[in-house]
Amino acid sequence: MKIASVAEVKARLSSYLKATSSGPVVVTRNGKAVAVLLGIEDDDELERLLLAHSRKLRAILDAADRRIDAGAGIEHDEFWRRVEAANRSREPNGSAKKGRGKPSRADEGHSKVPGRTKR
Repeated sequence: MKIASVAEVKARLSSYLKATSSGPVVVTRNGKAVAVLLGIEDDDELERLLLAHSRKLRAILDAADRRIDAGAGIEHDEFWRRVEAANRSREPNGSAKKGRGKPSRADEGHSKVPGRTKR
């Protein structure tokens, strides 16, 4: 991990962006950390990073957790039955879209959002 002042990063941004391939770069102002430069590998990684810091998404997930805790949730298999039924009803010929559907059991319990698991 590298540490650099705002002035250093401003003067040599390209080299600090390159440095993010080996780890985060902490940006400081007057000796205090004010930002972090993170390298990303692909669009999926960028999306996960942005969602992990989304206050709006956090509020939605917290509200959903409260509803589930209050007994308002539905079982995993029932959720996917409803999704598949909705997909079939949207298709002109009544068949589900290819590539959509229930994830494998290997995917169950994992979420793309860091720190979250499916219920």
